[in-house]
Amino acid sequence: MLAGFALGLLSSNAFEWAVHKYVLHGLGRKKGSYWAFHWHEHHKNVRKAGGYDAMYELPLMHSTSTIKEAVGVVAGALLATPLIRRSPAFVAAAWASSAAYYLVHRKAHLDPAWGRKWVPWHVDHHMGPNQHANWCVTSPVFDILMGTRKKFVGTDAEHAQKPRSTVVSVPAPADAPPPADAAAAAADAPARAA
Repeated sequence: MLAGFALGLLSSNAFEWAVHKYVLHGLGRKKGSYWAFHWHEHHKNVRKAGGYDAMYELPLMHSTSTIKEAVGVVAGALLATPLIRRSPAFVAAAWASSAAYYLVHRKAHLDPAWGRKWVPWHVDHHMGPNQHANWCVTSPVFDILMGTRKKFVGTDAEHAQKPRSTVVSVPAPADAPPPADAAAAAADAPARAA
């Protein structure tokens, strides 16, 4: 039972690595591809906002990108499901890994400081000089095995790089009052103009 679960975790990490590398970055580099959202939206958003991606703020069904990601994650887990009679532990690991992938990926892009602390290999994937390495999100095991783990967070290369913004500006609701300093500046404007 334990061996089946361990094999399920390793297989899921290998699947995560392969899908990220060959589907999301391979097929996803082509603009018209179903998977283009990953490279042309997600990577672009994350790179500009220092690890943050606002699409994860939206409810799941309000973003085609998050819908596609969720469908892909569930489809990956479903691939293992026919093995349930042979190895329920393997299938349990596949489903647990799929859930972990979505939750960890979402959390890392809603809270970049958390991502930097708990999944630095994923931050390396997005913020490092080579966005075509560090394919794993939940664990770097398969990147290490395949030689695609390239450290960036905390290295001299990161410190030498021009700083990227980690401050995320979230638009205020239309009915929100202006910030106090903006209101004071607006009030002083007519006096300064006179």
